[in-house]
Amino acid sequence: MTELNRTRKYFGTDGIRGRVNSFPMTAEIAYRLGMAAGKMFMSSDNRRHLAVIGKDTRLSGYMIEPALVAGFTSVGMDVRLFGPLPTPAVALMTRSMRADLGVMISASHNPYADNGIKLFGPDGYKLSDEVELAIEARMDGNILDGIAEPHALGRVQRVDDAQYRYIEIAKATFPKHLRLKGLRIVIDCANGAAYKTAPAALYELGAEIFTIGVSPDGLNINEKCGSTKPQAMAEKVKELRADIGIALDGDADRLVICDEKGQIVDGDQIMAIIAQSWAEKGLLKGGGLVATVMSNLGLERLMTSKGLRLERAKVGDRYVMEKMRDGGFNIGGEQSGHVILLDHATTGDGLMAALQVLAVLVESERPMSELARQFEPVPQLLKNVRFTGDSPLNRADVKQAIADGEAALKGSGRVLVRPSGTEPLIRVMAEGDDAAQVKAVVEQIAGAMTA
Repeated sequence: MTELNRTRKYFGTDGIRGRVNSFPMTAEIAYRLGMAAGKMFMSSDNRRHLAVIGKDTRLSGYMIEPALVAGFTSVGMDVRLFGPLPTPAVALMTRSMRADLGVMISASHNPYADNGIKLFGPDGYKLSDEVELAIEARMDGNILDGIAEPHALGRVQRVDDAQYRYIEIAKATFPKHLRLKGLRIVIDCANGAAYKTAPAALYELGAEIFTIGVSPDGLNINEKCGSTKPQAMAEKVKELRADIGIALDGDADRLVICDEKGQIVDGDQIMAIIAQSWAEKGLLKGGGLVATVMSNLGLERLMTSKGLRLERAKVGDRYVMEKMRDGGFNIGGEQSGHVILLDHATTGDGLMAALQVLAVLVESERPMSELARQFEPVPQLLKNVRFTGDSPLNRADVKQAIADGEAALKGSGRVLVRPSGTEPLIRVMAEGDDAAQVKAVVEQIAGAMTA
């Protein structure tokens, strides 16, 4: 864990997140965040400054949104409200509307009792660690310093066509010479932010659609549906004999897919499908793609066999994005289903990634079950070890166990041991060609930690 992460008070690995009405997810902190971030992103010129705000469908959004609005307007920043809108749409609209700051109110795939706040800069990218720490410092300082005079307070308006703007942006990423006519698609929107936009985009591109998770009530987001619980989607695909199933999470920045047999396709396979298609068309940049340290070794081997690179980043889509921008890549993502297509979006976008897979499905004229297995996953095992007190990673016996595990798998696999960024947990992962050996290595390292 880096020093930067240890000194954070409000921000985690992806914005501010927590249980509603508990620290740090309270109306007071949202208000202070609006004041601090608004003031930081206002330049010294005399023009009007703008923040845009989107949210998912959680009941608590009605509490967090007005608190943020009060903070922004109190320092003189205007606000535009999108209502329910996917996270990637907020990022795109921040840039297209020339806003100084974008805000998404969502806890992604978490249950309704949690919520979160993600911030985007004027370029549509998530804020750096340094900027987030500077905002925290302002939040804990004299927050009333620099508030606006009564005549200079910010003004608030609702953007009624935000969803339609995003639908058109998403549709434009689908190859213009193709249509989805004849495809039967099950789309699961997790009762979340994309419950209107994703079905509309797929329908307008010609598909026959069947929906799940499009009746949000403020409390049912991600409940037995969505990308973290894709079983309902898979069952519906088999029941209706659909060609493919697509499941988004609560803020629609990630997805999983299932084939016509109901078999789940994870983010690693999705990236492999898109990367190879783009490489064949001369669209792939950077000579490969960026994945995280958790992505399967099978994906790396596939990329190598195709003469392509796989660069690994720390877990977290912001770190994937940083490596993509540094290396000139235009595809990156995580095994969990965050897929970033930098030619089209500035963060993970479940709908846009699905459209690229659908383009391959249409062009190939093959069933999804044939496309879904781009590589054979290497046996992989992850075990979380909870600890109290000092981290066991500092102990000599644990270091030796890790070294022994790495030696055992050298040439046929790998070992990854890393601390959780949010809990007192050590994540022990190993993968290799021999499943029994992988299990033995994980058990050996985890056992040393608990000894």
